[in-house]
Formats: sequence, C-alpha cells, structure tokens
Amino acid sequence: MLNFLARRIVQLIPTLFFVSVLIFSLQQLLPGDPALVMAGEERDPEVIAQIRQQYRLDQPVPIQYIYWVKGVLSGDFGESLRNKVPVRELIAQKLPVTLQLASMAIIIAFLIGIPAGIVSAVKKGTVWDYGANFFALWGISTPNFWLGILLIFLFSIQLGWLPASGYVPPTENFRASIASTIMPAFVLGNAIAAILMRHTRSAMLQVLESDYVRTARAKGLLERSVILKHAMRNALTPVITLGALELGTLLSGAVLTEQIFSIPGFGKLIVDAVFNRDYAVVQGVVLTTATIYITLNLIADIAYVLVNPRLRS
Repeated sequence: MLNFLARRIVQLIPTLFFVSVLIFSLQQLLPGDPALVMAGEERDPEVIAQIRQQYRLDQPVPIQYIYWVKGVLSGDFGESLRNKVPVRELIAQKLPVTLQLASMAIIIAFLIGIPAGIVSAVKKGTVWDYGANFFALWGISTPNFWLGILLIFLFSIQLGWLPASGYVPPTENFRASIASTIMPAFVLGNAIAAILMRHTRSAMLQVLESDYVRTARAKGLLERSVILKHAMRNALTPVITLGALELGTLLSGAVLTEQIFSIPGFGKLIVDAVFNRDYAVVQGVVLTTATIYITLNLIADIAYVLVNPRLRS
C-alpha cells in the first residue's frame, strides 16, 4: 500500500509540471494586453512601459514562466493586476466558499444517487426501477438555472424558509451558512445524483449477475447481506471514480449557479479575472483547481484499494 502510494505521488510531479506549462502557455493566447488595461483610458506610454517592467511583461515568455514557477513554489502566485491584492489572498478567500458548496453538493448527490441506483438495480422492472430512472432523466435534463430560480421562488419568496441569495461563512453563523448554501448545493447535487444513479444501477446489475453473488445466495445468506456486503462494495469502484471527477468539476467553479445565488466562489473569481485580463489570478486559480483535481484522483485510487481487497496485491 505504501509503495503504491509513493509511486502515485511521484507520478504527480511531472503531471503538475506539464499542467503548469499548459496553463501559462494558454494564458498567453488570451486576447488583449493587461498593461493597457491597467494603464487606464489615457494610456501614457511611460506608464505602460513601467507596468510592463514591474510585472515582467517585457521579458520573453520562458523567463516569465521561470519567475512565475519560482513564486508558486514559494507560495507566491503573484499580485492581481486589477485590484493589487495578492492572488494567494484571493484564493484563500474564495476557495473555502467553493469547498463548502462542492462538499455539500457531492454529499447530497451520494445520499440520493447511490441508494436510488441500488434500489433500481435490485428492483429491476418494478415501479421502483421506473421511478428511479424517471428521477435520473429529470435530473440530467433539468437546467441548473431553471431549478435554481424555481427553488428561490418556492422556498424564499413563497415560504420564506431560506435566503434567496448571499453567503454567510460557517465561522460566523453555522446555521445561516447552511441555510444560504443548501439550495445552490441541491441544484448542483441534483444533476450529479442522476448521473451517479445511472452508473450505480449499471454496476450493480453487472455485479448481481456474477458468480460470487450467486454463491453467497446459495449459502443461504440474507439478501440484505448479499447486496450490501458483497454486491455493493464491488460495484462502488466506478462510482468512486465518477464521484472524484464530479467533485473536481464542482471545485473548478459552478459559474451559473454561483451567479444565480450570488455565491462569491471560484466561478465568479475566474470569470471576472478573464474579462479583466488579470493573468495572475487566472493562472493561480486554474493551477489551484488542477492541483485539487489531480489530488482527488489520487484519493480515488487509494479508495479503490480500500474498497476492493483484490487490488491490494
């Protein structure tokens, strides 16, 4: 197990290197000049030249990359070209918001999608199966913006149970924080739950037809034990992969949902940075997201080994 973990960690180093090169290279393809944006409307040539020199925009791209990587390795992602705030501080402000929202969404997705998939597979061809499949079709087909507006109208305007928008940090008021994020988390988790349900159902149907499940039933084990201890544990492997990928997608920023509910997360940060040609913020946010995404895949690989004993050898 330790050797497997060490090999996977070593493999992350070249992956992160190529990701950093890709991020920095694609950044240069964005239209516009950040120096002109910061110079304002007058665009004095001396001011533009000073800005280029200050932010090393007058240096060749490889030199700029070297300086950027040196700063990243020391924890310095640079300074926002727009508001003169260190990128590290912006990430520290926005990342906890997105982490909370994504965590709640993935928990909701797992609590709904996995049980629905198991019931659908076990009760194949019954009303339970048709109901679960209808739910999956509804979840995949429903646009997030429409569901978000519907929830705001119902729970905020009509019933007055939840705030329509805004965000409260859990350190200030935990209950208010949950109340302000439960609707956007459900909107995000709804679609993921539908996808998880379909994958769980497919995996369970395949596992339930395997020889070891038939053997377990032939030994007289309770059906509940056969499903939960034998079938479900082996069917969770593809679900773990999907869950890790979907969580990484959520952490990259659910832009539309955050805009509807006025959640100040990574989505709004990256959109504002792209429109303002704020190179340092775009690079820092994308690199942080990519690092988290790769780490989640590592955690998924470790979970494979823990869930499936056959992989431990």
